Amino acid sequence: MARKKEPKDISGIERPSFRTQDAYEQYMTGLAYALVEQRLLDGTATSQETTHFLRIGSAREKRAARKEEMEIELMQAKKEAIETQKKIESLYEEAIRAATSYSSPVTMGGPDLHE
Repeated sequence: MARKKEPKDISGIERPSFRTQDAYEQYMTGLAYALVEQRLLDGTATSQETTHFLRIGSAREKRAARKEEMEIELMQAKKEAIETQKKIESLYEEAIRAATSYSSPVTMGGPDLHE
């Protein structure tokens, strides 16, 4: 029968402070990876932990990750194109307003036909 480990008392351990939630999550993820790495080395990792690392190392998973990256790049390019189009439309509107403000009313020289 396997021996259960006693939980460590972490009350006296000084933990780093984090400026953002993202930094804290990255820290916690690093701790989890280090723990599973140690379990893999000790031969005590669960089948779920082992399967997780086999899956993330597979070629199919890497292709899926690359596809997601490309989709994100495509969305960013579309967003930039829309923003550029809005700027161009704004410049056209401004040019048309400027052109109409500089034009003078056209008068035809000659006899007034309404007299």
